[in-house]
Amino acid sequence: MKYQYCIVSRWRNKDAVLDLVNKLREKGKTVYNFFEGDGTNYELKEVEENHGPHSFMEKFENITDWQNSKAVKEIFEVDMNALRNSETVILLLPAGKSGHIEIGVAYGLGKKCILIGEQKETESLYLIFDEFYKSVDEFTNDI
Repeated sequence: MKYQYCIVSRWRNKDAVLDLVNKLREKGKTVYNFFEGDGTNYELKEVEENHGPHSFMEKFENITDWQNSKAVKEIFEVDMNALRNSETVILLLPAGKSGHIEIGVAYGLGKKCILIGEQKETESLYLIFDEFYKSVDEFTNDI
């Protein structure tokens, strides 16, 4: 599937991500977000559904053999496909290491990159972004 937008952020930022997804979809936009995962059925999904994003991340971050984990590999493939199949990639702050790697991949793929959130200190590599917005509302009001 092709998407107009792919949103990357922290798993613990679930409410803000889903708020942005809903606002974009209300405007008729197609959106990928990692919470829906294109039907992914990895072993950790039940943890997130039953105990929330914080419990999911605690379990995920403590996978001891993560390089050989089927769940980790599956998440990687789904996320990479979403980046390839999106016109624009949004980094919604706060974001962790993975989100920053994903936006770097998006930039390398030639995707339009948008930053939403307040960046308080100078970051030279944030010049990869085509557009900057302080809030979700500022962004969605502009499209």
